[in-house]
Amino acid sequence: MKIAVPTRGNQVDDHFGHCEMYTVFTMDEKNKSILNTEILPSPQGCGCKSNIASTLKEKGVTMLLAGNMGNGALNVLKNSGIEVIRGCSGDVRVLAETYMKDALTDSGESCNHHGNSNDEGHQCHNHA
Repeated sequence: MKIAVPTRGNQVDDHFGHCEMYTVFTMDEKNKSILNTEILPSPQGCGCKSNIASTLKEKGVTMLLAGNMGNGALNVLKNSGIEVIRGCSGDVRVLAETYMKDALTDSGESCNHHGNSNDEGHQCHNHA
């Protein structure tokens, strides 16, 4: 099983579409441990308009653990066969290990995008 996490440094990046990179973990489902870690550079631009979903799918990713993302990106990932859990934070390695223990649930919250004033036409407003 492969899990991807939008990453900045070694932490979950709160905004999927503008992260520094994606950390892709190959997991041993039987032993619930990490077998391999790969870094995938983030494409330029917004996550819902980039090719990141197809790239992750080609890498064999079936789960994405994210801080937050807009509905456009969520739909693109789901249409590519990648499940998403939103509301994640902290160290990406610890997060992947926590997921394997069935200890994560989706927050159900998405970013709301408004206006066209900046270069991507998006402004993320997180609501707690």
